[in-house]
Amino acid sequence: MKARRSRAIPRAHWGLWGLATILMVLGLTLSGYADHRLGAPSTGERSKVSPFRSSTGPVIDLSQDDARSVKAPARTVALTFDDGPDPRWTPLVLDVLRRYHVPATFFVIGARAAANPATIRRIRAEGHELGSHTYSHQNLTDAAGWERNLQLSLTQTTLAGTVGIHTNLFRPPYSSTPDAVSFQDLRAYRQVAAQGYLIVLSDLDSEDWRKPGVAHIVANATPAAGRGAVVLLHDGGGDRSQTVQALDQLLTRLQSRNYHFTTVSDLTHGAGRSTGSRSGNAPVHGAVRLEGQAMVALQTTSSFFAQVLQWLLLPIGILALLRAITVVVLARRHLRRRSQRLAASGGAPVVLGPVSVIVPAYNEAAGIAGTITTIAASTGLEVEIIVVDDGSTDDTALIAEALALPNVTVIRQTNGGKPRALNTGIAAAHHALIVMVDGDTVFEPDTVRNLVAPFTSPTVGAVSGNTKVGNRTRLLGRWQHIEYVMGFNLDRRMYEELNCMPTVPGAIGAFRREALDAAGGLSEETLAEDTDLTMAINRAGWRVVYEESAVAWTEAPSSLSGLWRQRYRWSYGTMQAMWKHRHALRDQEHRGIGRRALPYLLLFQVLLPLLAPAIDLYGLYGVLFLNPGPVLLAWLGFTFLQLGIASYAFRLDHEPLGPLWAMPFQQFVYRQLMELVVIQSLVTALLGARLPWQQIQREGTAAARLENELSDL
Repeated sequence: MKARRSRAIPRAHWGLWGLATILMVLGLTLSGYADHRLGAPSTGERSKVSPFRSSTGPVIDLSQDDARSVKAPARTVALTFDDGPDPRWTPLVLDVLRRYHVPATFFVIGARAAANPATIRRIRAEGHELGSHTYSHQNLTDAAGWERNLQLSLTQTTLAGTVGIHTNLFRPPYSSTPDAVSFQDLRAYRQVAAQGYLIVLSDLDSEDWRKPGVAHIVANATPAAGRGAVVLLHDGGGDRSQTVQALDQLLTRLQSRNYHFTTVSDLTHGAGRSTGSRSGNAPVHGAVRLEGQAMVALQTTSSFFAQVLQWLLLPIGILALLRAITVVVLARRHLRRRSQRLAASGGAPVVLGPVSVIVPAYNEAAGIAGTITTIAASTGLEVEIIVVDDGSTDDTALIAEALALPNVTVIRQTNGGKPRALNTGIAAAHHALIVMVDGDTVFEPDTVRNLVAPFTSPTVGAVSGNTKVGNRTRLLGRWQHIEYVMGFNLDRRMYEELNCMPTVPGAIGAFRREALDAAGGLSEETLAEDTDLTMAINRAGWRVVYEESAVAWTEAPSSLSGLWRQRYRWSYGTMQAMWKHRHALRDQEHRGIGRRALPYLLLFQVLLPLLAPAIDLYGLYGVLFLNPGPVLLAWLGFTFLQLGIASYAFRLDHEPLGPLWAMPFQQFVYRQLMELVVIQSLVTALLGARLPWQQIQREGTAAARLENELSDL
């Protein structure tokens, strides 16, 4: 309401938030692609005739039309290891190789290399060489061209980031010896070779992946009759204890037979197939190295982030379930106690009064007439109406004065903000019971009488009414209607039972003047003056209750921009009030706000909304890369839980269930908007910026709805 001078709120955080979101999406995609989009052996038809002759060696150059290959010389063995690095088994393999002073070639999976950079660096430091085994063990024969390129480039980038090299050695996943290559495989291998790779197959497959026993692995990996061989073993992809034991025995056997051990690159160099350097691993520097380091950091961070979210899902789910159970149980207890009170009173209406009703108004020309006339029509008690026009630039004051109602006083003041307008009204009020009403809210005839009825108890200092959305015909209005009934009103029943009501809404609330004086009146220190005041009344020792029969119809924002402005002010103001009353945590006498309301608000209105976008991303990640069944089942379970709670809340409020069809769609637009509001509010609070009052454009639809309903009656 008030046009304040305020420090401009920086918007750079949205760019940072957007960048963080993009990086999060890329990271989770990369993590999912690496860990859960693993390739599989092709189940399609394969040619049973190999394009290679029986004399083709295991190291093949396909860069030209005629394939050229290299074999290992007699009594020469090139040990190769696939599917690593593994943080457990690769170091044990390296220990055996170091003990026998034997070099080897490790064909690594890029994603596992990024996850185990220390192991990759040890491989290089101990004189072994590295080859590519794709990024996620994808079968390239069945992969699209873009995916082949992606698998290769991601692995090269990872090697650049971890050890500062590129490799020109490539071993296809699920490959073995040259005679097992099909024509379909050959087409894929040629596309790989076009990027400068040598295709490295094997002469002997130890089949250690089958875990056939140490003796079988040693036998499968031993060349016959002094021949040379490229031997295929595995240092990752599962339990490799048999491989480690077999490697020890294999090296002992081969060294006793005077075998020489070499790397794949040395084989090609010795055969005159030089790759430009003696090693197939070429160093990279500068931007290429930095790009690799950035990608490795992204994958490492995203993998950790995915694990953290996975750990958080269970406690968050438990919290949501416990909250649902708590709210429903306490709402039911509230209903039972209310029924007992009504039965004890014999159902006779409680008549108190007189009452002063204060209406702070700033540019409320669209609805002020409906607000005043419906309050003036209140039945059962004397009502004094004080309209405080807070420097409106429209005809708000003129409309209020033109009504010429005898019990209506219009006070004009320069724009000072809603708290100051309310304090002006309180000072002018003549009665001990004071009702505060927003200028866009309309009352039913018995609303004021029902609202002040709880003041028969001398311990009650404030009463919250039942706010309903008047303009609920459109989807956005229905969403807010559901939120008011299910969220606000259901929560207020719980708060009353726990004696920790944090907010009496500005749309409809009643106060004992004595309680207002004890709280120091309306403060201008926060933008949620209603929450600030309610917390102060609680801390002063007064009870704050909820009266569901005191119904007020309010006009909710009809556009997303209007909703954003309203909720931004609410959220930011609530955070201000929470911070202002943080010392309530130490209150010994009146513990409701500090021990119950503040932790509840912090958890469910600040922390969980901050985590929700990340959880949404993880849900999408689960659908794309994990088993989508459990993810979708969890989403459906949560949705049905919310629908169940909403149905109960609607029944308590005597509302038809029809609008609940719109509730599942809240999960895709409305909820995300509310989460962004919390993020923006927290950033604003942390930066210490002052948020100006946000005026919402009114159309007067709440008053029109009530007038139509009353005329129908």
